[in-house]
Amino acid sequence: MVQDNFGEVASQEALERATEALQANGMTVQVVENLAEAKELVLHMIPKGSEVFTATSATLQEAGLDEALNNNDQYVSLRNAFMALQGNAEKRHEMRRIGSVSDYALSSVHAVTEDGEVLVASATGSQYPNMVFGADHVIWVVGTQKIVPTMEKAMQRLEQHVFPREDVRSLKAYGVNSSINQIHIFKKDPTHRLTIVFVKQSAGF
Repeated sequence: MVQDNFGEVASQEALERATEALQANGMTVQVVENLAEAKELVLHMIPKGSEVFTATSATLQEAGLDEALNNNDQYVSLRNAFMALQGNAEKRHEMRRIGSVSDYALSSVHAVTEDGEVLVASATGSQYPNMVFGADHVIWVVGTQKIVPTMEKAMQRLEQHVFPREDVRSLKAYGVNSSINQIHIFKKDPTHRLTIVFVKQSAGF
């Protein structure tokens, strides 16, 4: 049974619990009111001239960050370099190299629990190398509708709310269905590389 309440913005109390837990787990948290503020904050956080890799993200697109970072000569867009090699089997090794190391990696996530864990799912895994290890800094822009009480609810949110919408997007954009092939859970960040920018509105899936 599909539970559509996974699209509702979290309460202030849930946001505060998640923020406190994420910080206790070594992650940095910033909270803004809307996507315009998120865009302004993120662009302020990234020095001009930085190598930036943006993962495919409805949230980044809605915020205008995908456009601002990949079509702006003030930044080095690794996303553009990565996509330029798409479909070239002889360049797959080079694609992996480009997609593995950056100054800044930007994306969103699929769920955040109130006890400070972050869930990210993928069909291809292409966003993981930077997120997990390669990027010096990782910035996630996250609508607060993605905050859930537990990891069990995070998995339900992924399967019941996110995936059906991502499947439609993938079919429209690429002509193929999506699939949940890989799931990564971030529990703690001892390196202090991870920053979550919470947006107090529904953003992305």
